Amino acid sequence: MPHQFSDIFHILEERGFIHQCTDAEGLRRMLATGSRRAYLGFDATADSLHVGHLQGLMLMRWLQRAGHRPIMLVGGATTRIGDPSFRDTSRPLLDEATIAANIDGITGTFARYLRMDDGPSGALVVNNADWLDGLGYLDFLSRVGRHFTINRLLSFDAIRTRLEYSLSFQEFGYTLLQAFDFTELAQRCGCTVQVGGADQWANIVNGVELSRRQGGPELFGLTMPLLVTADGRKMGKSAQGAVWLNSDRLAPFDFWQFWRNVDDRDVGRFLALFTELPMVEVRRLGALEGAELNEAKILLATEATGLAHGEEVARAAAKTAACLFCDGESDEGLATLVVAPERVSAGLTLAELAVEGGLAPSRNFARRLATGGGLRLNGKQVEHAEVLLPVHGREWRLSVGRKQHLRIVVSG
Repeated sequence: MPHQFSDIFHILEERGFIHQCTDAEGLRRMLATGSRRAYLGFDATADSLHVGHLQGLMLMRWLQRAGHRPIMLVGGATTRIGDPSFRDTSRPLLDEATIAANIDGITGTFARYLRMDDGPSGALVVNNADWLDGLGYLDFLSRVGRHFTINRLLSFDAIRTRLEYSLSFQEFGYTLLQAFDFTELAQRCGCTVQVGGADQWANIVNGVELSRRQGGPELFGLTMPLLVTADGRKMGKSAQGAVWLNSDRLAPFDFWQFWRNVDDRDVGRFLALFTELPMVEVRRLGALEGAELNEAKILLATEATGLAHGEEVARAAAKTAACLFCDGESDEGLATLVVAPERVSAGLTLAELAVEGGLAPSRNFARRLATGGGLRLNGKQVEHAEVLLPVHGREWRLSVGRKQHLRIVVSG
């Protein structure tokens, strides 16, 4: 565990959390010399966070462990507009009831990663509707709009890229609202640091500049690398296959399996980002190969699931996974069927896979197997053979009875 006010910047850097900073050395010095307040924002576009949000949650967890106070901002107001950054379409508009339900769903996740007590480093939850809902349009233009030129805003890639498609005036103003959030939190809460994904750079920079132009305190921005898997997919962003953090959206066992099935090339990086294992151990585990690397994946899955759902649930998931294959062959030497991720995303049934992999002579036969209780996926009985292979995994075992097994690997 880092010492209070230690060089937490170095820890974050070493573990792979830092992409860009508005003033890296200034931020390093500030974080090392006293308790600071840093904020991370979430628009309430769904009722659960997903693994694409984990990087930010873990970064805030490390800041809190070093004695700093996390501020978790939910966008009760900005969700109604939608951040256009690097998107080619507008976000669907949500009604007030849906936004409120989504906020309830995502704020419950914070307590699993952060201490929410009243102590000096206890996390705060704030809603930008508290100040944006009462802000008049003319007042906003006077306080914020006059400090930015259209030329300056169009210089940011996040906005310029969107102009190739269509950008509403409503969405164009999003970056100024987020800039105002930063200065408002500086005033209300003494917040001096904003954390965000790489796609938030323009929004964060605008907040830093707004404070300077208004004669406010010096603010700092930090962005994290875009979280992309070794095969080029954006973590947690697929609408069809999002890996949710809430158990009512995704069972903890399936969450565990997601981490167990990550690409070999991602193991070391994910251990650094999504566990709290010492970096010496992370580097050792990330260098393993073959069967030993599978043990590192099991550790990654159990550590990540422990943070998301509790250690007892994580141990149970690991035990269940170990028992799934204890009555059959090991993965080594099994018949293997490699399928492209595009096929899985388009919808690939277990019946199709059973036929392709030689477990069944026809789809009708596979259906009868399932009806009779003889078809299993990762040890779980499948009631209908026409169900789709889940899109969030990388490796599966399809079984007929106790003796016939097919290893399915999503790759390509």
